[in-house]
Amino acid sequence: MGCFFSKKAKKKRNSEEAKAGEQPQQDGEEPKQYSWDKREKVDPKDYMFTGLKDQTVGKLPDKIAGQQFVIQECENCNIYIFDHSATITIDDCTNCRIFLGPVKGSVFFRDCKDCKCVVACQQFRTRDCRRMDVFLCCSTQPIIESSTSMKFGCFQYYYPELALQFKEAGLSIFNNTWSNIHDFTPVAGETNWSLLPPDAVIQDFIPLPDSEELKCVRVSADVHKSIIPVTWGQRLKKSDESCLVVFFAGDYTTANARKMIDEMVGKELSLIQTKEVAMKIEDAKRVFQDNVTDLISLLENGSVVALEFNGDGAVDSCQSVISNTFSGTKVFVSESKESASRDVDNFYNFADMQMGM
Repeated sequence: MGCFFSKKAKKKRNSEEAKAGEQPQQDGEEPKQYSWDKREKVDPKDYMFTGLKDQTVGKLPDKIAGQQFVIQECENCNIYIFDHSATITIDDCTNCRIFLGPVKGSVFFRDCKDCKCVVACQQFRTRDCRRMDVFLCCSTQPIIESSTSMKFGCFQYYYPELALQFKEAGLSIFNNTWSNIHDFTPVAGETNWSLLPPDAVIQDFIPLPDSEELKCVRVSADVHKSIIPVTWGQRLKKSDESCLVVFFAGDYTTANARKMIDEMVGKELSLIQTKEVAMKIEDAKRVFQDNVTDLISLLENGSVVALEFNGDGAVDSCQSVISNTFSGTKVFVSESKESASRDVDNFYNFADMQMGM
């Protein structure tokens, strides 16, 4: 049955609208539209893969655009999310290969087993998972809970839209704690997680997409093209000599840091870790100590990008490249093998505290 209003009731309603500061609706007028009325309606079914078996599926760039996503109850599937998202939960999946583009918040795996994944996110967590291989980029410390036989490697992946997706998700390509795993439920005498070999080839774990729809994304798993710098992490260092290099904010900071990495890796030095973080003057005094005077004014421009290199002759090699390649750029580089160890400890202890690690 329809609803009918008397003239008296409509007059009263118009009076109340006027008191509330709104223009009363006149007979025959279209209802007032607000901006939220015009938003495109989101269908949750467009943001989930559920109950799939033996399929290759995915989402192309710009198809998720920061929404939440759900993957659940999939078996023997290849799943590719080539876009940034808010959060992603993966539940009850078995024997799947999964790529997740940058996630602004958390990625949470629950009750999954025998899955191989490439993941970029702010927070990473697993619960009740078994036998998973994860190539990870995570801004904060990854957490596993009630999970066993977990193996981790450094994120390495490329497609043209990926760099912008990292920015849209608010993730820095230099903040990656992939190897610093916290086991929330350790078992005495057992190790629930380990690191994949440094020469692990990502395509041996997760194939490039072969469906016609997804082939249009120009994917490369070549380690040299990876958006994320591939770091050595917490594996045993090859040498007792490291060197700290710090680039200060400017128009070419990221490009300069990448060029430095290419130069040093080409000299067979290991990139141990990277970090992008804002510094205050008192932080700089504590970290750079006697060398701080010329650097203070540079801190006002934005965050610094720090790189730790390791290998015999690391300090001399870094100083040489800085002098020859970045002569017009203000860069901090360790002065000696002896001071380098202190530089590395001072900077990364500060950075970990700054980022709540």
